[in-house]
Amino acid sequence: MEGWRYIKGITAYLPKANVDTDQLIPARFMSVPRSEGYGDYLLYDQRRDVDGQIDPKFPFNTDKYLSVLIAERNFGSGSSREAAVYALVDAGFQAVIAPSFGDIFASNSVNNGLLPLRLEEEDHAALVACHQAQPDMPTEIDLKTSRIRLGSFEREFTLDETWRLKLINGWDDIDMTQRYLSSIEKYIDRACNITPWAWPNGVK
Repeated sequence: MEGWRYIKGITAYLPKANVDTDQLIPARFMSVPRSEGYGDYLLYDQRRDVDGQIDPKFPFNTDKYLSVLIAERNFGSGSSREAAVYALVDAGFQAVIAPSFGDIFASNSVNNGLLPLRLEEEDHAALVACHQAQPDMPTEIDLKTSRIRLGSFEREFTLDETWRLKLINGWDDIDMTQRYLSSIEKYIDRACNITPWAWPNGVK
């Protein structure tokens, strides 16, 4: 997974709260191999009309390359299915901006290179207003400076330092652990010498 520090991308706005992981990717698509990509299944039922045809009015149904999503509160709630994040990433999104997120969804997002950027309600409303006034204006997000900008809207956002490291370097939890591999190996060496009976054969 490649990391990123800065993006400047075309933005879509989804004006709906409580979009859960089952809406993001319906369960019937969970058997599809990840290698085939999940982008086409993102919000599959939401993007279609009652006849099952693509709804041209839906924000995602465009030929523009979208990379930033403005969502509403409680985005990614519901089950812990990581495939909901896969669908967003495979569809080209690098950041989702909302007042609040499902906790597990947010963690899964960072581990897959997707930024769950939380803004306070007032700032979020201002961002939405700017986007609606100029829908073709790209959103800029800088992880180093923790700044977001869209037209006249510019704010500093808060981001956990571990999440920042993961996103910039393209790391998941395993990569973060491997940063301490030398210390882990030294601990194992000491522990094996002090309590050799507590360790299975072949550890060292």
